[in-house]
Amino acid sequence: MEMLTPLLALLCYLCPPGTLSYPTSDPAPALRFVALGDWGGLPLPPYHTAREMLTAQEVGKTVAAMGADFILSLGDNFYYDGVKDVNDSRFKNTYEGIFRAESLRGLPWYIMAGNHDHNGNVSAQIAYSNVSSRWNFPDYYYDLSFSVPGSNASVRLVVLDTVTLCGNSDDFVGGQPEGPESAERAGRQLAWLRQKLAGAREDYLLVAGHYPVWSVAEHGPTHCLVKHVEPLLRKHRATAYLCGHDHNLQYLQDDAGVGYVLSGAGNFVEHSLKHQDKVPKDYLRFYHADTTSMGGYAYVEITPKEMTVTYIQTGGKCLFQTSLAPRFG
Repeated sequence: MEMLTPLLALLCYLCPPGTLSYPTSDPAPALRFVALGDWGGLPLPPYHTAREMLTAQEVGKTVAAMGADFILSLGDNFYYDGVKDVNDSRFKNTYEGIFRAESLRGLPWYIMAGNHDHNGNVSAQIAYSNVSSRWNFPDYYYDLSFSVPGSNASVRLVVLDTVTLCGNSDDFVGGQPEGPESAERAGRQLAWLRQKLAGAREDYLLVAGHYPVWSVAEHGPTHCLVKHVEPLLRKHRATAYLCGHDHNLQYLQDDAGVGYVLSGAGNFVEHSLKHQDKVPKDYLRFYHADTTSMGGYAYVEITPKEMTVTYIQTGGKCLFQTSLAPRFG
């Protein structure tokens, strides 16, 4: 395991398992965010699950203690069929009323659509950006740039719509997307991605989408992304690809040093190693799918020296940490 920042080392190593205590001192300058996927509740009252509620509470504790600049939502924001329109009560009952910790008030969320969101009205989720001050969903796919506080280091975040790119999928029949609804729209997004990655000069380059490139679990590697996106991540020395879709926590790293952060345990936890033999040998570094646990997520801290990924389970348990170097270090 890589050397960790002192604060994150304290977070994970100085507390007995299951009794993690957050530090009380102010953290050193860094860009920090929570990567949380598949948190989207249920379509029947009370419109949330116990896991979502407890995960939201733990995210609030993490942000209060460690700080965060934003939340990255990795899709499947509303189970099982997205939202109907911008006035849909699910925005209140599954999102606003659940992620309500004091530390999360005013904290920006950057949103992408998952396959379940595409069963409904994604344009309504985009339009909700004009209703909620913290919900930021500017388009189906987009990119953002950040500066690491207290330094000249920079971060580029490229957010994909993997459903538009690859097609929707049926979780109960096959699971692989069967191809894009519009080949023209998919081609436009892929050309946009090539341009963005080729032009990225930031110290850290993050790409995020709902579907995984690599996963050992129920859905496995997404064939479309392995074909079209994975070579671009290698070619342009991406730091990491972040995703959800499979309802567990995984960290994989390829032989080119690209990290794959899978964080899909915000609402359900499902154990599966169904596709373990479909992932190249030695890629999998961490897998967690304790079906008795109440969810989890990834916490990312970026400094000029490294990007550290910490997987946290509800109840405050640190599960795994690893670090990735800057692209040009």
